[in-house]
Amino acid sequence: MTDRERLRTVMKYDLICEAGREDAGMTVKGVLRRRCGLSFRLIRHIAHGDGAVCLNGRSAKFIDTVSPGDVIGLVFPRERNAVPPQDIPISVLLEDEDILVLDKQPGLVVHPTKGHPDGTIANGVANYMQTRGESYRIRFVNRLDMDTSGVLLIGKNGHAQSHFTAGAGRGLVEKKYAAVVRGLVVADAGAVELPIGMEAEGAVRRAVRGDGRPSVTRYRVKERFACGFTHLELELGTGRTHQIRVHLAHIGHPVLGDSLYGGADMPPSLMPRQALHAASLRFPHPSKGGEVRAEAPLPEDMRRCLEALRVSGTL
Repeated sequence: MTDRERLRTVMKYDLICEAGREDAGMTVKGVLRRRCGLSFRLIRHIAHGDGAVCLNGRSAKFIDTVSPGDVIGLVFPRERNAVPPQDIPISVLLEDEDILVLDKQPGLVVHPTKGHPDGTIANGVANYMQTRGESYRIRFVNRLDMDTSGVLLIGKNGHAQSHFTAGAGRGLVEKKYAAVVRGLVVADAGAVELPIGMEAEGAVRRAVRGDGRPSVTRYRVKERFACGFTHLELELGTGRTHQIRVHLAHIGHPVLGDSLYGGADMPPSLMPRQALHAASLRFPHPSKGGEVRAEAPLPEDMRRCLEALRVSGTL
């Protein structure tokens, strides 16, 4: 256990930040913004809610000035989970005070919606949380479609969520996927850089549109199958809704099993859902520093699908 982790445990702080020489004369708020990327919103919640800010173990204010070596400790506002618990299994890949990383199974919506008010991953997380005597607002930092499997990140506090978003904006987050697509992708590697927006006002489907948001999907061929399919590794440069599915369908290689974007004309026995899996997620840790890498193994249905395609031979 590092000195920072020990202090965090003993003092019950949610975040520890030590001022350096270049921070001399700055305010507590300024140091937290610069060193930890603390959002203005969370600072307001701490200042006006039931959170706390301490300087060298004593109660402080965000406008107080710091000296080199001063230690700032934060207690985030206490939050409660609002999602009812249900006995839905979840597979935990990683967990600490700030984050919960799951290997999401396909077939479940991530959070309650009008069409899916319960039976979601969030309900399963609420149940898991209850068995551990914990309570926090469930913040899904990355989102996966109902029929997409793989790495799913939950922030246990507002700082974890905003830190991830800021890191993604600076290119510090890496999201990799595995997919099986229709057709033989000719180039061994490439990128689709096309804007994505709603196909129509309020529509579920997305489409490549001139007035859409900039979107980048990079791909690398892992295997080509003689029967006319390709196994791809994909990396997201942006995180738009249905981005991979839209980009691949647009270039003529829809994801196998994707009924929304034209990849579902094969027998369900080959792939009962869209063959898309969030294989890994790399991101900077919100409070400990350093890098976190979470990996989810290829699920059984995609492994069986690849084995069936290999029977036809690889190219």
